[in-house]
Amino acid sequence: MKKIIRHICLFLSALVTGCIGVPENVKPVDNFDMRKYLGKWHEIARLDHSFERGLIKVTADYTLGEDGGIIVLNRGFDPRRKKWKEIEGKGYLVGDPSVGRLKVSFFGPFYGGYNIIELDRNDYQYALVCGPNKSYLWILARDPMIDREIVKRLVAGAASLGFDTGQLIYVEH
Repeated sequence: MKKIIRHICLFLSALVTGCIGVPENVKPVDNFDMRKYLGKWHEIARLDHSFERGLIKVTADYTLGEDGGIIVLNRGFDPRRKKWKEIEGKGYLVGDPSVGRLKVSFFGPFYGGYNIIELDRNDYQYALVCGPNKSYLWILARDPMIDREIVKRLVAGAASLGFDTGQLIYVEH
């Protein structure tokens, strides 16, 4: 019986850890400063998922929480329903705080990986972010418009890591 319980615990631990992991051959940025990352980001492009499907004018606001974590407010406009949709979550740095790796939750105790894999090191004006696997990818910027050459470079970098960049949706602002 103890052996069965131990196997169940190991399975559940692997399941939870896998959700906050980093995709194969992907490395989060180092020399990361969470305080500089806080604030509003505009979604420039994303891989499609049901929780954002059809939304335009998508933004993410990151603020410091009282517990030292991050409060995440994601917001987007649904043009079919003509209304804003938003959800608030929480995030925490994972491991070394100078590495751009977080776990984020919008649904209670269930966390997903949030890995910053490219970042404007000088001014934190753009970022390339992925989830725990290669089906999650976002290009974010401080402004709703970003230089096309930067976008091309970020897309090429993501493609070289194995992301299906041909499926990116470019967000209307």
